[in-house]
Amino acid sequence: MYNCKPFCVLKILVGLFQYGQMDTLLFTIISILFAVALIGSITLVQLIRLDHRLHTPMYFLLSQLSIIDMMYISTTVPKMAANFLSDTKTISFLGCEIQAFVFLSLGGSEALLLGFMSYDRYIAICQPLHYPVLMSRKICCSMVTCAWSSSSINALVHTLYAFQLPFCGSWVVNHFFCEVPALLPLVCEDTSQYEHTILMSGLVILLLPFLAILASYARVLVVAFQMRSGKGQSRAMSTCSSHLTVASLFYTTGLSTYTYPYSLHSPARDKVVAVLYSIVTPVLNPFIYSLCNKDVMGALRRQMR
Repeated sequence: MYNCKPFCVLKILVGLFQYGQMDTLLFTIISILFAVALIGSITLVQLIRLDHRLHTPMYFLLSQLSIIDMMYISTTVPKMAANFLSDTKTISFLGCEIQAFVFLSLGGSEALLLGFMSYDRYIAICQPLHYPVLMSRKICCSMVTCAWSSSSINALVHTLYAFQLPFCGSWVVNHFFCEVPALLPLVCEDTSQYEHTILMSGLVILLLPFLAILASYARVLVVAFQMRSGKGQSRAMSTCSSHLTVASLFYTTGLSTYTYPYSLHSPARDKVVAVLYSIVTPVLNPFIYSLCNKDVMGALRRQMR
């Protein structure tokens, strides 16, 4: 066992390939995806800020989601991309701890915020007369504050506990960034009780919002099919389908990592799944919410003029 915390170095086997195959190609692909995600999210935030027609609760929450996505993908990709071209592929213990905390905080915030966004669409379509009251600016700010604070507290507890555990062995993290589940194989003692705690956190942070989203949109679709207006039906369907697409990708992959029995985890599978919720989702979010949204596309055309 080593007692060099917090100054020791954790070796990271970066990317999806353990022995460095295709590093240059992966660096190019990841860098392009990173740039696309940043440009898309920044554009969406700027459009919402500049166009007064987008100053509504829905787009306020969407702007917060875009900000989270920018920070979320910036937590893992820059270090990952740099290590593709590096021979050492290392990260300090403190750097690993900070990365794990920020990643958990932002991931939890996004999970809760997506749930609040589904509530916004439910109120807008199913209870439109109460929308100004139930989705006032004060309530929207409370939602965002709740998402950030609760996820940060959850992340802080897990990070402090996980990184005080006794690590031993080769200090090789078989992952492309510091994620709590990937660190557990390095622990010298039994972690079964702590794994139950991770499972409970995953169910609360991921499963409950996902179930709320499914229930909200099920009700929205029922109301939409009862509408006599074909335009109203198509708009409701478009909104629900785009939100459900990104939500399903994010929640199902996250749940498979944080609620799956750790004895059955495979490092190769965990890396592929992590790519989906840590890189692919932030890349897709701004395009799913903009290309499928006439208001956002209209705002983009007005700004380009």
